[in-house]
Amino acid sequence: MRVDRGRCDTLTASGPVRADSVAVASLDPAHSVCTGDWAALRPGPEPELVALLPRRSAITRASSDRTSHQQVLAANIDSVVIAVSLAAPLNAGRVERLLALAWDSGAKPVVVLTKADVADDPGTALAVITALAPGVDIVTTSSTTGTGLDVLSEVVTGTTVLLGPSGAGKSTLANALLGREHMGTSEVRAGDGKGRHTTVHRQLLPLPGGGVLIDTPGLRGIGLQDVADGVERVFAEIEAYARDCAFRDCEHRSEPGCAVQEAVVVGMLDVGRLDRYRKLLRESERAAARGNARESSKGSKTKKAITRDLRATYRFRDRQR
Repeated sequence: MRVDRGRCDTLTASGPVRADSVAVASLDPAHSVCTGDWAALRPGPEPELVALLPRRSAITRASSDRTSHQQVLAANIDSVVIAVSLAAPLNAGRVERLLALAWDSGAKPVVVLTKADVADDPGTALAVITALAPGVDIVTTSSTTGTGLDVLSEVVTGTTVLLGPSGAGKSTLANALLGREHMGTSEVRAGDGKGRHTTVHRQLLPLPGGGVLIDTPGLRGIGLQDVADGVERVFAEIEAYARDCAFRDCEHRSEPGCAVQEAVVVGMLDVGRLDRYRKLLRESERAAARGNARESSKGSKTKKAITRDLRATYRFRDRQR
């Protein structure tokens, strides 16, 4: 339900248990215990986790330390709620990044437009988000007036994770869904709509109507790694145009017979969206290449160690003869 350094809160058939998680610790953040994980717990005077079960879905991003590792934000999720504040300027690139993470996780993304009660023109924002998120449910809400909250409760199912930047209204939205003031909230700056982190850890909480909610801290950096499938889902219209390109490996720049560039010329595709599509794919591929290089290096070191041990064994045998 919540992970701290070396300890975690778990929920068992007999109730909550505070347990040691050192036994399942990993140097690779992608394999570390995370909120939403199912685990084997050894009971006793000092309960401890002894194994993690395979994850059926997970929200992962490139590690913030710019290494080739991935960081898991939440595991075994069914719905990803992406909070977008209508009280701040819309950042199309951030929305597309979060959608790529959501699609790649294997869960169902839902975009929630928050703070509709203070927006000048919610309808315009809705139209823009609809273009950015093809095939995604979009719900306009206000935690102040209660608008859209009943619709959101019907759309999300199972285990739901809340994602978005600080100031997007995630904690207020979480309180509305939980039906109580559980998460702390704070004011945001009027100039840019940014806020302080009121949620400082990821925590799993039961919802009154069934299912559970995982609230997360605001995401400053949203690095992508090996999420090409997610990017393709976000930019589905570009992928559709690309199927009519003359060349299968078309990069959609200056190649003859490029259907994507033709769509830009005739005004059916925004060139800014095409640029963001290229950027996300390039970033994802580079990060994936770094990860592959790390795994290859790890495998090479293992082979060298095995070879070294075998040679030492052979030398020992020769000396015994």
